[in-house]
Amino acid sequence: MLNRRHIRIKVMQSVYALLQSKSDDLKREEKFLFFSIDKLYNLYVLQLSLLVEVQKFVKKRLAITNKNRVVSSVENKQAIENLSQNKFIQIIANSVSLSEVIANKKIDNWKEATEYLQVIYDKIKTSAILKEYDKNKNPSFKEDKQFAIAIFKEIIAPNDKLLDYYEDQYIGWVDDVPFVNTSVLKTYSKLTDKLVLDNLYKDEDDRAFVKELFEKVVLHHTEYDEEIDKKTPNWDYDRIAEIDLILIKMAMSEFLYFPSIPTKVTINEYLEIAKDYSSDKSSFFINGVLDKIEKEYQKSGKISKIGRGLL
Repeated sequence: MLNRRHIRIKVMQSVYALLQSKSDDLKREEKFLFFSIDKLYNLYVLQLSLLVEVQKFVKKRLAITNKNRVVSSVENKQAIENLSQNKFIQIIANSVSLSEVIANKKIDNWKEATEYLQVIYDKIKTSAILKEYDKNKNPSFKEDKQFAIAIFKEIIAPNDKLLDYYEDQYIGWVDDVPFVNTSVLKTYSKLTDKLVLDNLYKDEDDRAFVKELFEKVVLHHTEYDEEIDKKTPNWDYDRIAEIDLILIKMAMSEFLYFPSIPTKVTINEYLEIAKDYSSDKSSFFINGVLDKIEKEYQKSGKISKIGRGLL
């Protein structure tokens, strides 16, 4: 589930926090880094399971209505019934993999935060998506899937109240939401008859990458400062954005200590991250500095990459 770009972002955030706090407890900060990544997975599970909780919410409302023999005045009654029986959502609800993660991690937010289920349901009731869904008395699996994905994309993912809730639960989730929403949509898109959750890390190499990248940047950041200062004679070093410096140091670490990662990949990744997390001109500045550093490392033989075409 977790990709290398988001790993780099998490490391960047942790390095920034460590330097700002002037902490020298590397192990504690490293532990918090892994904690923040684990919390990202919790958010993924929460967003992934939200449609299931909305479906349960709808079923309870329908049961009360039927028990009391109340004639519902809600428009699109067929669509509400369809939602309560949506086959795509039921596959998610029946996932043993998802249930085990929820139980093991004790993710029970929606038992208490039912008001957000009401918020999502109210949005669904007035949506054009539901009106279209109302036309089908017996929707196919494909139609159920299209409806569920549309609800997630247009109502759940951009919901500001839901975003505020997540921010209140854990401040680090604010930056994670876009990545998590993309991951949920990927999971939904490939889902056919059974949901098996992806692991947080693709493999052990990715988990090791988190630890090693963080450690290399922190342990060598002082000597990196000296190198960067020499490459930026026309800049007041103290006025260079802290995030820009961290991204440059992370790239330098990849140049020197990660032989399987092409230098071009490293540079491109950090330029893209700079566009999202720093100023408009940062990517140009970072590119210029990294170009000088890469050429110097190449000339001195400091860069040694494994495999064809990795430079």
